[in-house]
Amino acid sequence: MHDERRRIEERVQRAHDQRIKPAVYAATVPFEVAAWQAPGEPVSFEEAAAARYEPFAMNTPWGPPWGTTWFRMRGEVPAEWAGRRVEAVIDLGFVGDWPGNQAEALVHLTDGRPLKAVNPLNQYVPIANPAAGGERIDYLVEAASNPDILKDDFSRPTPMGDRLTAGSAPLYTFRRADLAVLDEEVFHLDLDLQVLRELMVHLADHEPRRHEILHALDRAMDALDLDDVAGSAAAVREVLAPVLAKPAHASAHTISGVGHAHIDSAWLWPIRETKRKTSRTFSNVTALADEYDDFIFACSQAQQYEWVRDHYPQVWARIQESVKKGQWAPVGGMWVEADGNLPGGEAIARQLVHGKRFFIEHFGVETKGVWLPDSFGYTAAYPQLAKLAGNDWFLTQKISWNQTNKFPHHTFWWEGIDGTRIFTHFPPVDTYNARFSGEEMDRAVRNYAEKGGGTRSLAPFGWGDGGGGPTREIMERARRLADLEGSPKVVIEHPDDFFAQARAEYPDAPVWVGELYLELHRATYTSQARTKQGNRRSEHKLREAELWATTAALHAPGYSYPYDRLDRLWKTVLLHQFHDILPGSSIAWVHREAEAEYARVAEELEALTAEAVAALGAGGTRVFNTSPFDRAEVVRTSEGALAYVEVPANGSAPLADAEPARPVRAEGRVLDNGLVRVEVAEDGTLSSVYDLRAGREVLGDKGNLLRLHTDLPNYWDAWDIDKHYNNRYTDLLEPTSVELVSDDPLLGAIRVTRSFGKGSTITQTVTLRAGSPRIDFETDIDWHEAEKILKAAFPVDVRAAHSSAEIQFGHVQRPTHTNTSWEAARFEVSGHRWVHVGEPGYGVAVINDSTYGHDVSRTVREDGGTTTTVRLSLVRAPRIPDPEADQGRHRFTYALLPGASIEETVAEGYSLNLPLRVADAAGAPEPVVSVEGGGVTVEAVKLADDGSGDVVVRLYESGGGRAQGVLRTGFPLAGAQVTDLLERPLEDAAVEEGGVPVSLRPFQVLTLRLRRG
Repeated sequence: MHDERRRIEERVQRAHDQRIKPAVYAATVPFEVAAWQAPGEPVSFEEAAAARYEPFAMNTPWGPPWGTTWFRMRGEVPAEWAGRRVEAVIDLGFVGDWPGNQAEALVHLTDGRPLKAVNPLNQYVPIANPAAGGERIDYLVEAASNPDILKDDFSRPTPMGDRLTAGSAPLYTFRRADLAVLDEEVFHLDLDLQVLRELMVHLADHEPRRHEILHALDRAMDALDLDDVAGSAAAVREVLAPVLAKPAHASAHTISGVGHAHIDSAWLWPIRETKRKTSRTFSNVTALADEYDDFIFACSQAQQYEWVRDHYPQVWARIQESVKKGQWAPVGGMWVEADGNLPGGEAIARQLVHGKRFFIEHFGVETKGVWLPDSFGYTAAYPQLAKLAGNDWFLTQKISWNQTNKFPHHTFWWEGIDGTRIFTHFPPVDTYNARFSGEEMDRAVRNYAEKGGGTRSLAPFGWGDGGGGPTREIMERARRLADLEGSPKVVIEHPDDFFAQARAEYPDAPVWVGELYLELHRATYTSQARTKQGNRRSEHKLREAELWATTAALHAPGYSYPYDRLDRLWKTVLLHQFHDILPGSSIAWVHREAEAEYARVAEELEALTAEAVAALGAGGTRVFNTSPFDRAEVVRTSEGALAYVEVPANGSAPLADAEPARPVRAEGRVLDNGLVRVEVAEDGTLSSVYDLRAGREVLGDKGNLLRLHTDLPNYWDAWDIDKHYNNRYTDLLEPTSVELVSDDPLLGAIRVTRSFGKGSTITQTVTLRAGSPRIDFETDIDWHEAEKILKAAFPVDVRAAHSSAEIQFGHVQRPTHTNTSWEAARFEVSGHRWVHVGEPGYGVAVINDSTYGHDVSRTVREDGGTTTTVRLSLVRAPRIPDPEADQGRHRFTYALLPGASIEETVAEGYSLNLPLRVADAAGAPEPVVSVEGGGVTVEAVKLADDGSGDVVVRLYESGGGRAQGVLRTGFPLAGAQVTDLLERPLEDAAVEEGGVPVSLRPFQVLTLRLRRG
């Protein structure tokens, strides 16, 4: 047989694109359209309905950036259309090839009921009752003219990322607003051809099935009347029916499809627009569920449900009904799909608590899995926290974006730092916006790494980010692919069902131990530093407010624990941990609002803590320690005086001078407190840090070396640091001034000022306090660089085989060598409050109060010794998607801690991030809880969320070894229970001699519920 593949394939493509596709709608009549431009921010339906509308013609420009235009559309269904499927078809002037991040609209009836959204790939609205014909149609359409931030493929900065800079020129040209008859036979022919064509081109040339489909398509084209597509469509489908009816091979891979519409809670649009995106997409989803009984939609992010509940009650009611029918599956059990690395341990716990409780309360559904397809890597603390919240499975997708190494598994057991394992899946289709194309089906099968062990994978399908979610076209593809020779089998089912079957068939799946590191988007540990600082400080201020509110509730008559206010503030912080806000990868508008929100949160939490402390009584001055460790350190009083105080963990003490072992001696450029001696060089770096206790020099080269790197990644500016950044740099070695600014016996300080680059300045105060080996670098930067990154380096004279970086409820160890491509790819990594490097018998830590990104490297000196260098990433200057990212003022502190064990490092990490509080108080009770025994660390103290008055304490083992201790209470203890994260009892805990004995495995998290006597 002659090879006629090219002729036939080109014939089919042209006939489909130029004849069949345009014939899907058989007849049309235009709407009569009028428009009203809402001034400023979006308005309510009631305000829009009362507005004055002006006539509007098709092919007219409309929509200033971030504007809202309301269109009134009126029409009448022709009588001759009776009994046919009639739809409104609306094209707002959609642009580009991505269905989200552009114009979109929500169609309402005149009584305010939302019907369905209009999106680039979902432009129709079913007419409610066209059966008789002659029906009058009257719609109000709320259209958002969101700018296409992805225009030009992220190749240049744009002012469109903030309404303050975007201008007012219209962005779109309205193309179509019609009533139309859907020719259902042609519609189905269109899908038949698409599915068969795409299947054919992804089958190998030697496969008989490919040629069978090819010639069936050729015969089908013979049956097509090009002058009467509608009249011949049924005959064409008859030709194709036999090849569509052939069943899949018995060993065909099974793809479990679940509807999905990944909606970033903010990204290339502000939070206010996400509220509208959710209403539009959820309207589409519930409408699709009415058409397809077999449709199932998985949706995460309780915050988005709450927005719809509060702002779109009719859509909310439809969601509730879909959940009852089993077509809507709440998943994920988190408040938002948070970043996978940067939120603190307690914050991730609260993400799970608030999310799961929302779904239980409003739907009676307890979610069973963590759904995080798009976060930029995942902490090794997740398996334990997920299991403690009652989850059985974990889903991610983003690791498919790895720049260097292909992740070796798709279904596996993920083992966390404490040894907990959770069943995990990573869909081989490599997208969470699947549409069941031939390319996707082929890729899923080729990619699937578990062949011979497992037979199934998951495919989330639907258009995200305002694209409208799943469509009827995707559902029709799924139906055709349910059992089709040459293709994997597609079944629509709940993610819980997929995970149960996958686990049952593959219980001995391979194990991946430790973090799921994404070899891409490493700059998200650093970009938008003020957003990250706001998160860090909010987390610690929440801890502080809860501790002292609990103390006051237990001991201050008349004080009422602020449940509602704390709940609201936690939810605000959790929202801003979303994986495009906290990582710094959103437009300017998002980060401008985030900084303002963090300021409001800080102000309210300060007030809450002050109220709680004041309730304990006035008449003296006390120092309050929110840290879980006893502290003896220098504090500055409200009058500005210095004092050296000793304060118990989670407790308070009178402001009374204790006596430090040795005073600080400060002279010239040298600081010495008897523990360490610090020498500052003329160039402002540290020339020496000598540990007087150990009798050894700490540094292997210049300490606190500030290095300015050129930082232009290959593509994703705010997201990526590419390895070549390290090849071009300038060391900042020419200070404006180096001067001694404090020679107090309790505190010595040297200030170093530098000017550099395009008008940037940095002022650092190197501080050494009495009684502490910790050297602080209080930093004030006025930053005006572009496409640069600033790092602070500490070359330490230790031979460290690995670095240890704090993560949630513990730490991870990473090799300092680059033996393999996996280690070499970790040239920028994340950590929380500290990084520790050491050799047997001696360690050094670098501690911070707001940064996350760092790198660790190792070199061998000419003298044979080894220098291990820890470098903190301080601030970046990407220009896409926010052209002014990180510009302006930054204030933060980082510190060097010589001669530090892991336990001492953990304590100092808390100390730097939880400053002592000096307040007017006559006296204070014993700490709510205290711990006898090392290694057991208190992370949170609060009252139980159910209002019972029980005290809830979250503990963890912080050193990486086993820990035993006794938890003591500052109140009469009647009983104790071990609970899950949602404070539900798991088992009774023993109470012995007024305390609770505690035994923890390495990095174990334990939640105790304490009943008051």
